[in-house]
Amino acid sequence: MNKAVAALIGVSFLLITQITTEHEISQYVELETIMLLFGMMIIVTILRHSGLFNYLALTIANLTKGSPIRILVLFSIVTAVLSAFLDNVTTVLIIIPIILELTKGMGLNPVPYIISQAIISNIGGTATLIGDPPNIIIGSSTGLTFNQFIINLSIPVTIIFIASLLYLWLTNRNFFKSIDSDLVKIFSVQMLLSKLRHRFLRQGMKPRLFNYGMAVLVLTLILFILQGVTGISPGIVALTASMILLALTRSQVEKIMEEVEWTTLIFFAGLFILVGILEEEGIIAWIAENIFLRLGDNPYFLVLVIIWVSGILSGFLDNIPFTITMIPIIEIILQSNPIPGNILWWALALGACLGGNLTLIGASANIVSVGIAKRHGIHISFLEFMKVGFPITIISLLISSVYLCTYLWVIL
Repeated sequence: MNKAVAALIGVSFLLITQITTEHEISQYVELETIMLLFGMMIIVTILRHSGLFNYLALTIANLTKGSPIRILVLFSIVTAVLSAFLDNVTTVLIIIPIILELTKGMGLNPVPYIISQAIISNIGGTATLIGDPPNIIIGSSTGLTFNQFIINLSIPVTIIFIASLLYLWLTNRNFFKSIDSDLVKIFSVQMLLSKLRHRFLRQGMKPRLFNYGMAVLVLTLILFILQGVTGISPGIVALTASMILLALTRSQVEKIMEEVEWTTLIFFAGLFILVGILEEEGIIAWIAENIFLRLGDNPYFLVLVIIWVSGILSGFLDNIPFTITMIPIIEIILQSNPIPGNILWWALALGACLGGNLTLIGASANIVSVGIAKRHGIHISFLEFMKVGFPITIISLLISSVYLCTYLWVIL
């Protein structure tokens, strides 16, 4: 069943049984989160129409010069950066088709490259407020700023990114061997790059969309960074910027709106209502008191429990409902045990985002990447993905645990 439909069925049941009313449910929806998601979706859609991503893909393809290890490293860097400042599903929609063309054109096995980019997109998205839905939810619910996310999460994410690349290289060295001595493959690479250049020239750039889109995106990111000075929340910034961009570009508004992920927005709204009512009825408090508050008041233990429970469960469950459910639980924990430094929020963010790499169904980017590969005749099984994703997730959670415990030791 579609996730948005399932969430709305749950809300409808609560309305029919009169557990809540249509007048009460609006108070549970986190409009800040919805506005931030909606605004960034519009900005990204207009940038996609401008031809920016095609140009970026061609530029990276040229820089790789057909080297397998360069394909891994350069595409991983771009994937991580794009996922941090756009969103990881958009990123893999851009990157995976180019990876497929490059690797298949060179006679390489595309599977390690596809899995690696899905995993890297989830790692990159962990670094910022807008990179992954769990971070957007946490930031909107707690008031944590764009700068706070970057300052506190960029260090562990960078270490995890490097460690993951090393692991991918060490465990797949046969796939990343140089092709300098293979004249057939070198010729194939040149033909492929020529094909990509021809396609880009045919489709071209749209200067008006590109100029306005980049200007508005940069301005949006600057305002995110200056939130502490301006006092304007990221949701308001994103929504206002997207509306200004629509007005400036004179784009076909209906066409842009068709590409907005409405089901995602509806899914979020439905979950906020469901969890809000669980909190109102005291069920969230019961869970917190009977499970988490019985763990004791050792801050190190609480941090480790939250990060590992979040990481493991997010590998098998959707991390969005999990995050929305955990937020009021953590608020209750903090009332009885006020751990400083927002450390429990960073534990939740790292666990929920990085745990998505554990299995194929752990994150939307994984499912989208494998779906694109399947349309090109390449099948990646659940176990095949997990063989790579599981150890990287364990490495990621271990690094995060050491970082957070060290951070906690410093501030206590």
